[in-house]
Amino acid sequence: MNIKILGPGCKKCEKLYNLTNEVLDELEKQANITKVTDFNDIASYGVMKTPALVIDENVKFSGKVPSKKDLKKLLK
Repeated sequence: MNIKILGPGCKKCEKLYNLTNEVLDELEKQANITKVTDFNDIASYGVMKTPALVIDENVKFSGKVPSKKDLKKLLK
């Protein structure tokens, strides 16, 4: 599984990154997590609001940090 956190490095972006790692640990899943901070790269996903979560090149959330429960559903 490849996961990308899209955002300039703001507090919400860091929160999403940390929450994603936490959920992966709880689910005992392995994934490659990458932070994408370049605005051109972020825009290439059609994302206008950050943070955004991309799983295997599909945008799952944009403009908010999902709840832990919602994130677990996506990562199972």
